[in-house]
Amino acid sequence: MVSQDTIINKLRELARNLWWTWQPHVIELFRELDPVLWRETDHNPVVFLDRIPPEQLVRRASEMALISRIDYAFRRLNEYLENKDSWGAVHASTLRSRPVAYFSMEFGLHESLPIYSGGLGVLAGDHLKSASDLGLPLVAVGILYAEGYFRQALDAEGWQHENYPYNEPSRLPIEEALAPDGTPVRVAVDTRTGTLHAKVWRVEVGRTTLLLLDSNVPENGESDRALTGRLYGGNAGVRIRQELLLGVGGVRALFASGIDPSVIHLNEGHSAFAGLELIRRVMEDEGRPFGEAVRQVAAMTVFTTHTPVAAGHDRFGSDLVEENLGILREQLHLPFDDFNGLGRVHPGDHNEPFCMTVLALKLSRHANGVSALHGKVSRQMWHPLYPSRTEEEVPIGHITNGVHVLSWLAPQMKSIYDRHLGRDWTHRMRHPEVWSGASEIDDGEFWETHQVLKARLLEFVRQRLARQAANRGAGDAEVAPYQRMFDLDTLTIGFARRFATYKRATLVMKDAEKLAALVNSSNRPVQLLFAGKAHPEDRYGKEFIKEIVRISNSSQFRGRLAFIEDYDMNVARFLVQGVDVWLNNPRRPQEASGTSGQKVAMNGGLNCSILDGWWAEGYDGRNGFAIGSGRTHADPRVQDERDYDDLIAALSSQVVPLYYDRDASGLPRKWIARVKDCIRTLGWRFNSDRQVMDYAQFTYLPASGGQPCEMPGFHT
Repeated sequence: MVSQDTIINKLRELARNLWWTWQPHVIELFRELDPVLWRETDHNPVVFLDRIPPEQLVRRASEMALISRIDYAFRRLNEYLENKDSWGAVHASTLRSRPVAYFSMEFGLHESLPIYSGGLGVLAGDHLKSASDLGLPLVAVGILYAEGYFRQALDAEGWQHENYPYNEPSRLPIEEALAPDGTPVRVAVDTRTGTLHAKVWRVEVGRTTLLLLDSNVPENGESDRALTGRLYGGNAGVRIRQELLLGVGGVRALFASGIDPSVIHLNEGHSAFAGLELIRRVMEDEGRPFGEAVRQVAAMTVFTTHTPVAAGHDRFGSDLVEENLGILREQLHLPFDDFNGLGRVHPGDHNEPFCMTVLALKLSRHANGVSALHGKVSRQMWHPLYPSRTEEEVPIGHITNGVHVLSWLAPQMKSIYDRHLGRDWTHRMRHPEVWSGASEIDDGEFWETHQVLKARLLEFVRQRLARQAANRGAGDAEVAPYQRMFDLDTLTIGFARRFATYKRATLVMKDAEKLAALVNSSNRPVQLLFAGKAHPEDRYGKEFIKEIVRISNSSQFRGRLAFIEDYDMNVARFLVQGVDVWLNNPRRPQEASGTSGQKVAMNGGLNCSILDGWWAEGYDGRNGFAIGSGRTHADPRVQDERDYDDLIAALSSQVVPLYYDRDASGLPRKWIARVKDCIRTLGWRFNSDRQVMDYAQFTYLPASGGQPCEMPGFHT
C-alpha cells in the first residue's frame, strides 16, 4: 500500500518542475483530481495541492484510480531528467562543464508563473523548453516580478484598466537558489546611490534551470524593494536599474551558484550590462587590460535583437548611466566619455543617449535577427555602427523563431500526429520527412478533430464573455445572450497579440459597412475573436481596444465579433488550437518575427497575414493566405489603405469561398488540403527545436571555442 506521504510528495515534485506544462497526461492528472479547483487556481498545481487537504487528495486519487498514473508520471519525469541519450549529449557535449547562460527580461513558461508580457517572453520560455528536450546545457537568468505585467479588465466603454495582484513566492513553482556550500544565493551591485541587493530563486524547467533575481529584500530601501515589482513599469530610472540587476546581478548570480558559463546569450538588449560585468571579471581575475577583456567577452557573447522599430530600443541619458554604473565604470578604468561611448553609434556625440542595443552589438561577435526579413532590416538599421562596411557586410545574421510544439499542440491533434507522423515523431520534428505523413490523415478524422477544438474554443469564449459582463455589473438578462453566441459552422477568425499600434488591430474595421456585409452574409458568415493587452502608457493601443469593444456591442456586429479580456497563455492556447484562420496585419516590415501564427499552423488552422516576419519566408502560395504582395510605401497612410484593400480582397475572394466550398458529405476538401500543406511545409521549420539547434550550431558552439560557422544572412 502506497503511503499518503509518498503520493503527496510525488505530486509536489511534479508540480515543482515545469516539465508538466508540456505533458498532457500530467495536466489531465491534476485536472481529474478536482476539475473545479483546477480552474479556480488558474492551473497552478502548487496552489492547487495546497488547497486540498492531504486526506481528501489521497482519497480522491484512490477513488479515481489515479495512483498508478501518479506513479507513471513521476517515473516519466525522472527518466526524462536522467536521460543521457539526447541531441545535446552528442552534438553539444563541450557545453556540459560550462553551459550557455541565457538572459531575458521576461519568460513565458506558463500562466501559473506570470513573469511575461507577450511574444518576447513566450519565445524565451519555448527556448528553454526545447533546450531541455534536446539536452542542451543551458541555464537562464531573469527577474521575479512581484506583480508581473498586469491583469486586464475593461469597463463598460471598453477602456482598459490594469490590476497588479501580488505573486506570493510560496504560491509559485520556485525555491531559493543555493550556492555550492548550501547557503542561499545573494547578490549585490554597488551604485552611486547605494548598494542594490537581491535574492535569487530557482525554477526547474525540465532539464534546464532558470534563476530569477528578486530585489524585495530587507537590505534594500523602499524604492529598490519595489524595483522588481512590475515588468515594463516605471520610468527610465526604474528601467535602467532593473536592467542593471538583470545584467550585472545576473552574472554574479551565476557565479555565486557555481556556474561558469562558456557562452552568454542576450535575448534583446535589456541584459547588455552582463557583458560589462564579465569584462570586469576578466580584468580582475586574469589581469588583462580592458581592450583584451572586451575581445575575450565579445567572442563568447551571442546577441539576439527583436526590435525593428527605432523607438523600441532602450536609451538612457549619460547622467542616469553614471548614477547607476559609475562605480562599475571606475572598476573598468574607463573615463566618463569613453564609457558612455560604448552605448552610442557615434561615441563622440555627447547628445546621443546610451543605447542598450548598441552596447550589446559592440560587446558581441554573434548577432542575429529573428527572421530573414528582420535580419535584413536590422542590417539596414545598424549600418551606421559599421561605417567601413557595406550594408550586406553588417555582422547581423538571422535565426528565425519557432514555437515549442508540445506546449502549444492540442492533445487531440497530437493523437492524430502520433498515428500518422511515425514513431517518436516528437524527437524528430525538425526533419521535413517526418511531417510528410500529414498528407495521409483522413479528411473526415481531421475535420472532426478540428471541429471539436473549435467547439471547445467557442464555449470558452461564451463563458468568458458572460463573466466579463457579470464583472461589469450586468444582470442575468444581459449576461444570458453571451452564453448562446457564436456558431460552430461559421468561419472563425482570431486576432490576438500585443496591442502595439503597428500591429493595426482595427485595420479590418476601417470600413464598417464592408465588414458588416462580410460577417452577416446569409450563406457565408464570418465571426471574429480579438484579444490582447495595450501597454499601460499606450493610449493609442487602448483606443484600439475601445473601438473593437464599441463595434462588438453595436447591432450590426453583436454575436459576430468579440473581445476577450486578460489575454494570457491560457487564452492563447484556446485561440490557436480552435480558430479556422489567424489574422495578422502588421505594418511591414515592423513585425520582427511573430510566433502566434506558427502555433495555429500546427493545430489545423490557416494564416492570413501580411508578408512580414516569419510568414514572409513561410508562405508558399498554398499553405495559407497572403495579404498583399509585400509592397511597402513611404507614406504609412498610403500603405494602410493598400493593405486594407488587400485584406478585404483576401478574405472575400479567397478565405471565405474556400472555407464554404463543401462536397456532398459536407467536408471542405480543398480547405483541408491547404491545412495539410500548411502542416507539412511549416511544422518542421517553425518549431523551437530547430531554432535552438540553429543557435547551437551557428552561435553557441562557435562562441564556446568551437569552429566558426556562418549563420544565415551573415556575410563576411
